[in-house]
Amino acid sequence: MADMSTTYMGLKLKNPVIAASSGMTESAEQVRKLAEAGAGAVVLKSLFEEQIRSEAGYEISANEQNYYYGQAEDYIRSYTRGNDIRQYLDLITECRDAVDIPVIASINCVSSSEWTEFASQVQRAGADALELNLFTLPSDPMREGRMNEQVYLDVLEKVTKAVSIPVAAKISHYFSGLANMAQKIAATGVGGLVMFNRFYAPDIDIETMEIKSANVLSTPEELATSLRWIALLSSRVPCDIAASTGIHDSAGLVKQLLAGAKAGQIASLLYRKGLGSIAAMLDELEAYMERHDFVSLDKLIGRAAFGRAENPAAYERVQFMKYFGGLA
Repeated sequence: MADMSTTYMGLKLKNPVIAASSGMTESAEQVRKLAEAGAGAVVLKSLFEEQIRSEAGYEISANEQNYYYGQAEDYIRSYTRGNDIRQYLDLITECRDAVDIPVIASINCVSSSEWTEFASQVQRAGADALELNLFTLPSDPMREGRMNEQVYLDVLEKVTKAVSIPVAAKISHYFSGLANMAQKIAATGVGGLVMFNRFYAPDIDIETMEIKSANVLSTPEELATSLRWIALLSSRVPCDIAASTGIHDSAGLVKQLLAGAKAGQIASLLYRKGLGSIAAMLDELEAYMERHDFVSLDKLIGRAAFGRAENPAAYERVQFMKYFGGLA
């Protein structure tokens, strides 16, 4: 029987399937069901920095760092009423008592201000690790790229110094020098990179001209971006990588593991196909490992990463010359 266990940020996982932060990880009962369904770890639904700052009494200023918009404060306070800090810390403790798999807390953050003190409370509540979902939209023409990048480094340096549990940085691919930035992030002391986060996607109703959300759930086609970068970076950064966005079946998971990911996070698949999809994915992963004589997952991980693949240059090709060059 193939050994599907893996180590992610020093945490021992019985398998590489992590239930990603979502509405399906917002209660101890749901987390218990995910553990029973076979998940190797769970990332709790995120708290937002704005919630922490609002409840802790920190001033929310529209001019502070251009992160807030007109109605943001009302939204934050409304959201916080049912999702306060104390409830979140209690959720961590309840989940830690309810399951025997790693419980990873999650915070969406956009600055390195006083909220970072909250990380130590997360640790005391019993979280096995902390995932920081970081993104600064580069929409301000007066801010240079290095200024946006420094926000990430400041946040991570503060948090990693405040806690002893592993910290993961969930990032996007929106960097002009992603490989260089990944190395800088790893140098802050994080135990893992989660590649990549997925954003609220705006759309416009052309009849009402109202802004609405689009593409709430990911698609299998979104796998390619993280696959490329995990393959390119998995042997070049001194921390573990978890794949996120686009894993919708066992094949997607296997691809990310071959590229060098230590684990794969899933959410949209759970919404579309239910918790039973975890067992199905694991059964197919085990069958794949036995078919290719992988006795353990560590023998599989990274086999097709950059530098080990038969054609590593394929990861760096960005044009469609081979496929579309002859089309009129």
